[in-house]
Amino acid sequence: MLIKTLVENTSATQDFGNEHGLSLYIETNKHKILFDVGASGLFLENAEKMDVNIADVDFLVISHGHNDHGGGLKLFLQENSKAKVYIHQEAFQKHYALRQAGETEFIGLDEDLKNNSQIIFTSDYHAINKEVCLFSNVSLKEPPPKTNKGLLLEYNGQIKEDCFTHEQNIAIEEDGKTLLITGCAHNGIINIIEHFNVLKGHMPDYVIGGFHLSSRSFGNEDFDTIDNIAEYLMGTKAKFYTCHCTGIEPYKRLKFNMGDSIDYISAGSEIII
Repeated sequence: MLIKTLVENTSATQDFGNEHGLSLYIETNKHKILFDVGASGLFLENAEKMDVNIADVDFLVISHGHNDHGGGLKLFLQENSKAKVYIHQEAFQKHYALRQAGETEFIGLDEDLKNNSQIIFTSDYHAINKEVCLFSNVSLKEPPPKTNKGLLLEYNGQIKEDCFTHEQNIAIEEDGKTLLITGCAHNGIINIIEHFNVLKGHMPDYVIGGFHLSSRSFGNEDFDTIDNIAEYLMGTKAKFYTCHCTGIEPYKRLKFNMGDSIDYISAGSEIII
């Protein structure tokens, strides 16, 4: 499998733009997959620089209903009229973020897009084919990240804390290897991996994505929490590539604990597994 990072908070080189968001291109023997589309049209600009033709993508997965992962959806639909777009059925709810100054900012998806014919709504589990599946409704054996603080949704006209039922993850199997990709791991990276283990009966070989150990408004998770996560991740024997909402300082702490078991990916980076 080939994985190209089209959008991330940082850039591998000055040739690539960056923004607070995520977009990954995954190429398998059978499929060309896009996972998230960042906050804007940047995914398309960087895709062109990385020799990725967005019109050739077979399907797009939107991890959850936040605009730093689905803000480029309208542009994707303009560029690709054939790909199926898999979005959780609750992702188009109204989502907000409470900022430090006390104001509430809308961070949801463009509701005008939800009736597009390319969109397929998912729920707890969705098998795209024999090699690729999506799953949500993750059991919370461990507390979710404290950095979810201030992330809200509107339900029946009332604003409440987001429980992230709209967050889905993707699992890809090829040549005896299994890749798990998370968008932000709002449900907790340990809980997501445990849920994967229950579904598949084994741990993933590779994990890529954000772990939500950092919040733009409320700071980072404490080192004790990060150390506990690192200990768990090491026990899975998987190789980890993290990014985006993990945050640079929490990543440095994970790296201190995990060594070569974890690396950071930036816009413009490529991985072959």
